[in-house]
Amino acid sequence: MARQPQITFMLSAASETQYPTPDRPEISLVGRSNVGKSSFINALFQRKNIARTSSKPGKTQQLNYFDIDETWYLVDMPGYGYAKISKSERARWKKQLAHYLYERENLMLTLVLVDFRHEPSEQDVQMIQQLNDAEVPYFIIATKADKVKSNQWDAHTRVIQQKLGLVTSDQILPVSAVKKEGLDEAWEIIMAVLDGEFTE
Repeated sequence: MARQPQITFMLSAASETQYPTPDRPEISLVGRSNVGKSSFINALFQRKNIARTSSKPGKTQQLNYFDIDETWYLVDMPGYGYAKISKSERARWKKQLAHYLYERENLMLTLVLVDFRHEPSEQDVQMIQQLNDAEVPYFIIATKADKVKSNQWDAHTRVIQQKLGLVTSDQILPVSAVKKEGLDEAWEIIMAVLDGEFTE
């Protein structure tokens, strides 16, 4: 890209009443706790800590909105699959997630982050099912690719494709925030969405 987009943290929304006016495109990120969402955001925008990383999974419990160049929103969604979250908090988030996916008309794409090293979890499968039900376009970002040997990438990609029931492995992008691998391709996907050229 000719210029690195500017990212600014806007707000954390605990309910739909706190969401910004839906007057520009939104792209959201979702994944299991500790899958590397914050590291991915920081690497994507070449910032060290615009998104806070934590050794304690489950820290993000609200929708974190970031303004990108005053033209679109990046939305960091709470991580799922963290056992220490209370049942009431889990139920509250499940309700908020459903409302967001089904009702947020300016949501253009959800980037689903999975750990490239492991088979997707049942929560990952459920997330894909929910996105399909809500008819929200999505793309799979396979994080921590630097921890998988290059000669094993095809095998790991096939496992993810099969577990998530994807039509093609082209819906999966291995990414390494550490080695900055896959970030240019991630930007190509994002820009295609914003330009109205994305097809699943």
